Amino acid sequence: MTHTQNIHATIDGPLVMIGFGSIGRGTLPLIERHIGFDRANFTIVEPSDEYAALMAAHGIRHHQVALTQGNYRQVMADLFPDGRGFCVNLSVDVGSLDMMALCQDLGVLYVDTVIEPWPGFYFGSDIPNADRTNYPLREEMRALAAKHVGGPTAVSCCGANPGMVSWLLKEALLTLATDLGHSIAPAPQTQAAWAKLMCDLGVKGVHIAERDTQISARPKPMGTFVNTWSVDGLLSEGYQPAELGWGSHEKTLPPLGHRFETGSQCAIWIDRAGADTRVRSWCPTAGAQYGWLVTHNESISIADYYTLGAGAQPDFRPTCHYAYHPCNDAVLSLHEINGSGMLPTEKHILTEDEIVSGGDDLGVLLYGHAKGAFWYGSRLSIEEARANAPYQNATGMQVTSAVLAAIVWAAENPQAGIVEADEMDHARCLEVQRPYLGRVEGHYTDWTPLDHRLNSFAEARDDSDPWQFTNFLAV
Repeated sequence: MTHTQNIHATIDGPLVMIGFGSIGRGTLPLIERHIGFDRANFTIVEPSDEYAALMAAHGIRHHQVALTQGNYRQVMADLFPDGRGFCVNLSVDVGSLDMMALCQDLGVLYVDTVIEPWPGFYFGSDIPNADRTNYPLREEMRALAAKHVGGPTAVSCCGANPGMVSWLLKEALLTLATDLGHSIAPAPQTQAAWAKLMCDLGVKGVHIAERDTQISARPKPMGTFVNTWSVDGLLSEGYQPAELGWGSHEKTLPPLGHRFETGSQCAIWIDRAGADTRVRSWCPTAGAQYGWLVTHNESISIADYYTLGAGAQPDFRPTCHYAYHPCNDAVLSLHEINGSGMLPTEKHILTEDEIVSGGDDLGVLLYGHAKGAFWYGSRLSIEEARANAPYQNATGMQVTSAVLAAIVWAAENPQAGIVEADEMDHARCLEVQRPYLGRVEGHYTDWTPLDHRLNSFAEARDDSDPWQFTNFLAV
């Protein structure tokens, strides 16, 4: 696919990217292609000099410094001296909430892909497990948003997921409504209207259902953690407690499951690592599959956004969680980590040049309605990713194109305050992103989590309702 230089938005003032890992490198050419900016005012803040030559080749200034709680305010204030500009935060170990609050003070637009804490949160911490979940991090973000209503736009947690999947969910609901003969005139325009639509359609829950099939010709070395995107990112979220939005139709908490007693109470957490918690799910390439219940912000934000009522027992709320099957090398890597109990000393991200075949199915699986289950999402191959833009594989491109869409939306809506992807114009964001997503398509299936048992064994199950979380859980 050949892309023209289609400028979607222009940034007035400094443009600062924090972090230059696999997602930062993949985002750079999309910014160059679709965002108007002054190259002399583009700075990448990155402590490593591994890709300094690449930055220089693109004419981008490299500010080689590691941001810390002690220096971030001064470093960023120096880069935004006159109250305008844009910060694209694609880093690890940089506190997103502090960075977001600072950008509000500086008058700077902001985008990130995760609520990232400062070091010491994910590993080797004495923080109770309940407090190491994404739920309290999101509650802090929402409290910050309440203080800055109508302030400079800051888009929280906007990559592929969280991010793109929230836009795909709205498009999936509209498609499902049409296929069920449900009137959607006028189309929902508010949170309450979207929640009522989901409720009226009979959707009980949503999986963020992903299957990464990208493979390399080189076998994974023993002791090296191999992935198609940030190894640190997967390890961090994978070893937080498993976490999910908790639907109003659910009867029984899972083993080791706990409710949250404050805030919206839209989610629960399980006292075991997400990277060691399996769930049954479905994707079009593989069909029925296992995934890992890795905690993600969208599991909470989607459940919260589509709630009718309030508290722990609302009138309606969908169950929502990630069901992630990473690439085969990452699966083997997780088995090694879970077995040894040791973090890897060697890490490797598969590049577009190393991958010989495969792609990434990433979408939303809406279940419990009259048609059973409906998967809607992006099916992007490595060949399509290579043709679309440099420096990224299929998994990375689903993230970087969502970051691009968030930048465009923020530039077009500069006084929206602090928002999540669920609150953005899904149609506009997908319009920007769709050229990079390969095939965006829907698939109905009669699969349920009670299907496909090789033999009969004693297990917790609910035959009266296949869509109970009890039937999905496969630990």
